[in-house]
Amino acid sequence: MRAIAAAAGVDVALVSYYFGSKADLFVASLQLPVNPADVIDGLLADGTDGLGERLVTRLIAVWDEPASGGPLADVLRSAAPQFELLRGFLQQQIVARLARALDDPDAELRATAVASQVLGLLLSRYVLRVEPLASAPPERVVALVGPTLQRYFDGEIG
Repeated sequence: MRAIAAAAGVDVALVSYYFGSKADLFVASLQLPVNPADVIDGLLADGTDGLGERLVTRLIAVWDEPASGGPLADVLRSAAPQFELLRGFLQQQIVARLARALDDPDAELRATAVASQVLGLLLSRYVLRVEPLASAPPERVVALVGPTLQRYFDGEIG
């Protein structure tokens, strides 16, 4: 953040004031066509019953749309080498939000498992284009992945 503040010719406190943490600055710099926090909060408003399928349905709808999916895939490609920033983004924007919605002592573990599955799905389907997942109809992907996410939300942990 100091380097960014120096390049902008401002005090680092100003950058912190407008963007908060380094992860928040990272999210702002991505200029995402969709705010992941808003999407997750919207999905959580309906509770956790059926959340796995709702989450996959929403992800695919956003990522299959050329206006949002193309830029999101580009962001994921460029963010992958920035492990520290990507981890902060996942932990603050996705895992923390999901964990807060779960009334479970293992909420953070469950939310992290969801994030790992979602990231794997996005990388495989939209960045690496691994077949047959890349061209599978959305309803098949939802049927395949949704129950797995739901198990992470409320299933038994061995």
